[in-house]
Amino acid sequence: MPYKEMRADAQGVTSDQMRERIERARAVEQARGHVNSELPPRLVRKLCRLDDAGERTLELAMRKMGLSARAHDRILKVARTIADLDGSEAVSAKHLAEAVQYRSLDRSYWS
Repeated sequence: MPYKEMRADAQGVTSDQMRERIERARAVEQARGHVNSELPPRLVRKLCRLDDAGERTLELAMRKMGLSARAHDRILKVARTIADLDGSEAVSAKHLAEAVQYRSLDRSYWS
């Protein structure tokens, strides 16, 4: 959850609401026949198609962070999961940005 959202006065997502989102996302994965984290490379490209904004976001992250091809696919899989939780069929630049953010946090944690 983005920090600003968490700190806002508005009510956040309840545990029950989050559970429902997760159950819906898992059902989508099951319907695809693959768990997002285990998508084979050929399906990553097919199920994580990006629009122009998404391509620019991912390309910029790859360049600035010096990420490998493996990291590229992992970011796409996380972005696919974020999109599923969001109820979105398409992976958008917003989903990619969030996935890249998690990747940067992961890298800084283990550094």
